[in-house]
Amino acid sequence: MNIDTQLTVYFVVTPGVLLLDYAGPAEALRMARDMGAPLELHTCGPCAGVTTSLGTQLAGLGPLPESLPPNSLVLVTGNSHEREDYATPAAQAVVRWLQTAMQPDTRLASICSGALLLAMAGRLDGLRCTTHHSLIADLQALAPRAQVQADRIFVHDGQVLTSAGITTGIDLALYIVEQAAGAALAAQVARRLVMYTRRGPHDPQLSPWLAHRNHMHPAVHRAQDAITQSLAQDPARRWSLPELAEVACVSPRHLSRLFMLHTGISVLDYQQQLRMARARELLAQQPALTQEQLAEACGFASARDFRRVWAKCL
Repeated sequence: MNIDTQLTVYFVVTPGVLLLDYAGPAEALRMARDMGAPLELHTCGPCAGVTTSLGTQLAGLGPLPESLPPNSLVLVTGNSHEREDYATPAAQAVVRWLQTAMQPDTRLASICSGALLLAMAGRLDGLRCTTHHSLIADLQALAPRAQVQADRIFVHDGQVLTSAGITTGIDLALYIVEQAAGAALAAQVARRLVMYTRRGPHDPQLSPWLAHRNHMHPAVHRAQDAITQSLAQDPARRWSLPELAEVACVSPRHLSRLFMLHTGISVLDYQQQLRMARARELLAQQPALTQEQLAEACGFASARDFRRVWAKCL
């Protein structure tokens, strides 16, 4: 996407739309437009009004456009009960439209289960893509030639963007803003949304407590949650690999491999980084703390161990 070139965005909603899948990204793009991003926004669907996941109504929807203007982005939102909802005539009308109305320069995006509609239309063949973690198998079955990613916030491949959905739709919207209007404006929108940090496949994390969490693997998240919670409740606890593996419900060897694969660092390095983060927080609150006091408060065996890790990490 070229900065300063107007991007026309069509949100496509179907009956049963998961409201946050639509409202979150739509508000992010609306804010960006109001701040000067070159965006034109439309909401359309196979019918003029739909019932949302909350039982409320979305009315005044435009029809699915017969032709799309140059530099368009079609963004298909997700549904709350996709297996039933996507078997309806309304959803199938969207599938047919996706098969026939796209122009060579049309970009496609999906939020959550919206990727299933793209798959039904054959729009994900040969591409890397993702969806909500509970629908990975469904997406792979519908798009057997796609490279389905099970551990991503969102995936950008060619002219297609797919996201894991729910709150990650906002991350995807901010990525679209960054491409259309630059990183500075995207950061302004994130601040207005009161998002502590934007998530993305390559974005650095601003907080050490959020670092290395840009993945979707449940076993690794269970291990990370255990480490984080113990630092707040029992900082003296030192997790062994077998103990963490038991929490994660995998073998110690498998946890080590998964942890490195999905976070990019080892279990030990992750624990040490969080202990250092805790030490910095304590120093900011109580500058007079000694190294011995910091070592004890952050779960180090001795001040010597604390100094060694401090030098390594900082």
